[in-house]
Amino acid sequence: MIEGIILAIGAGLMLGLYALPEKFTKDFKFENTWGLFFILTMFLVPVIASLTLIQGFGDIFARLPIDIILKMAGASVLWGIGVMMWGKAINHIGLSLGFSLFIGTVLLVGSLLPFVVDQIPPRNTFLTILGGLAIVLIGVFANGKAGLIREKDQKESGENQNKGSVLTGILIAVIGGLLATGFSYANAVGRPIIHEACQGAGNAEWITAVAVMFPIFISGGVVMAIYFAYEITKKKSWGSFKTPAFAQNFGLISIMAVFHYAASALFAYAAFKLGEVGNTVGYAIFNTACVVTAIVSGLLTKEWVTASSKARKFLYIGLACMVIGIIVISIGNGIEKV
Repeated sequence: MIEGIILAIGAGLMLGLYALPEKFTKDFKFENTWGLFFILTMFLVPVIASLTLIQGFGDIFARLPIDIILKMAGASVLWGIGVMMWGKAINHIGLSLGFSLFIGTVLLVGSLLPFVVDQIPPRNTFLTILGGLAIVLIGVFANGKAGLIREKDQKESGENQNKGSVLTGILIAVIGGLLATGFSYANAVGRPIIHEACQGAGNAEWITAVAVMFPIFISGGVVMAIYFAYEITKKKSWGSFKTPAFAQNFGLISIMAVFHYAASALFAYAAFKLGEVGNTVGYAIFNTACVVTAIVSGLLTKEWVTASSKARKFLYIGLACMVIGIIVISIGNGIEKV
């Protein structure tokens, strides 16, 4: 259990930090940076990792039942759409509120969804995990409140000129979060049979995480590739790729892609190591660690220097609730082992 928890936290840390190199790219517009990033992380990295690491790659996926492939592909496409909607929500309501609402929805639904696929654990375990999720969600929404207060302070001081509709942004974030839970569903549906196939081909246990990510990323990547191709064409940004800084940008974005992919694969392995409630416990810890990392990074980069004491108070309450929630969820998973 401890190993799975540590792996899930590590995956969340990686996901919370993966975008850091983006700050150092030059001459690229938003759609150039993220379009290239999604091409690398959704296609190039998974293909190279899968072909290099998975023994019997072709046979494993050739023998997968069609219904499993379709379920994984469909859920992964929804995940891709959800991630795209999250970006749109941020344009309306800002990063703090958009992030909190999106991740809050993902945590609530995504952590419970695997119970529809897997066996529901004993009553004590289930109720304790639900209690931990409730505490985590209090923390997520406390962070959202902190973000709202900070954005209000910035608007009053003339720093924030965001004119997006708050109601529209909230709806987009929540709907996007619901769709993004397709990742957890795809992992829960595909992992057991893919694990069996990987073991039959003589692969190590951790290779299952790499194999599970292949259909999820390829399917979700199709949506993202179409979206960013449209955005780059619409905004006439193809020419921005022709810059002397392209090699440097490509290197930085490649680091982002590897971290993003590795974080997701590590989460899949953490869910496996956590056992029957792995997708619930692992998913909660993974997303919470990601939010905490992002917020701490914001503190270290002085994003909250000008925030009011009230805003920082809600921020700290949110962080505390997330940590406590992780502990409660971990205890819930441990009850079954006693």
